[in-house]
Amino acid sequence: MYPSIASLEPTVISPLAGKTTQLRQQPESVKAQNDKIDKSAKDFESLLLTNWLQGAQESFASVPGGDEDADADPGRGQLQGLAMQSLGSALTASGGIGLAHSIAQLLHKSDAPAPKPNTIPAISG
Repeated sequence: MYPSIASLEPTVISPLAGKTTQLRQQPESVKAQNDKIDKSAKDFESLLLTNWLQGAQESFASVPGGDEDADADPGRGQLQGLAMQSLGSALTASGGIGLAHSIAQLLHKSDAPAPKPNTIPAISG
């Protein structure tokens, strides 16, 4: 007859086995959070610039009386999209328009603990 599951004693695999849950639940370090905020803000600015550049390229790329055969290339749109994405990322990496910095700054402020309200001393009289 086999022993019941309840009678089996658990075996510890390593001294850190019980700590994994604690490690997963610990909050990230402040530096890691700040890095995520900065990266997200830069990614947002890059996407926004890419979108603006694609719109501008579509508006100004075709001129009346231009060569229609050049526009018929099936890979043209994909390559231009990649070019605009690369340009948007490069612009953001070189400082961009300052939007990423502003967004990151506001998000860092929202993470800071709220200042303690000023208290007015009671007047005894």
